[in-house]
Amino acid sequence: MEKTYDIIIVGGGPAGMFAAFYASLRNMRVLLLEALTDLGGQIQTLYPDKKIWDVAGVPGISGRGLVEQLQEQLSKFPVDVRTEAKVSDIAWQNDQWQLTVNEGEALYQGRSVILATGKGAFEPRRLQIENEKELEGRGLSYFAPDLSIYRGKKVAVLGGGDAAVDLATQLDGIAAETYLIHRRNQFRALEQAVLGLEKTDVIKKTPLKVAKAVLQEDQQLRLTLEHVKDKSQVEDLLVDQLLVQYGFLTKGQADMGWQVDLDWDAQGIVVEDHIKTKQDRLFAIGDVSSYPGHADLIATGFGQAPAAVNAAIAAIDPGQGGPGHSSSMNID
Repeated sequence: MEKTYDIIIVGGGPAGMFAAFYASLRNMRVLLLEALTDLGGQIQTLYPDKKIWDVAGVPGISGRGLVEQLQEQLSKFPVDVRTEAKVSDIAWQNDQWQLTVNEGEALYQGRSVILATGKGAFEPRRLQIENEKELEGRGLSYFAPDLSIYRGKKVAVLGGGDAAVDLATQLDGIAAETYLIHRRNQFRALEQAVLGLEKTDVIKKTPLKVAKAVLQEDQQLRLTLEHVKDKSQVEDLLVDQLLVQYGFLTKGQADMGWQVDLDWDAQGIVVEDHIKTKQDRLFAIGDVSSYPGHADLIATGFGQAPAAVNAAIAAIDPGQGGPGHSSSMNID
């Protein structure tokens, strides 16, 4: 049996990483568990090169850059981190939480737990064509972790939301030609993103959809684009890469099989005071938490993290007192 931690944080995305740092800042014994091989969550996996603009005091930073800064911040204290550690059960035993990892491979005990698991497992919305599976990895992709591989190539991006518009804008100047294909005339991205797109040389193809994709002998993809309202209107487009940005389907975690009883709604774990679940010493922050007016933003999780840590400390050690000001600490 492992040692008992003051706070165990489940989920190594931005909210979980900051919670681990802040808990260590308050001199807690902290364990951070992440199911994937690396910390960073969705911003590391899905959009490491995409700029993030809504983190207070940071005038634009890539997903990868934000994760690197969070890791640097986390390194200030001796936080125990376990990656490839999927929590398969959470149960209350002997006046503490017991977490089972990887179906019994490891057991951890914590006086309190903070859940920062995001929306759970995610699966891309797939392109609905007959040979989609055989084309994946052979010119068709749903992820773009390294934009440099598209340098000098002809790239088509499918979609009309923030992810598609942002990716097409980023590819302008990297790819030889960038096409943005959307089934509607209007894009659904944020206004500033659309304005940014208009300043690029991205070639917009609307209102069209990909009806067929054929891999050529030279490994290019021949796309058949079909007008959404008139199937007789078609055109062919040759590209080197097809990036589908239709968004992601998230698998809810209410069916995780954990013994702990939690209240779930369509958005996540129902919490009070923005952080408190129905169970003592068990908190939820970030995208997995749900309360009226909650916004799924990195900034929201950053705000919830200290609140959850301070509430956990008050529950497990009422005599410790409230948080001090970090500006008075000598950390470097």
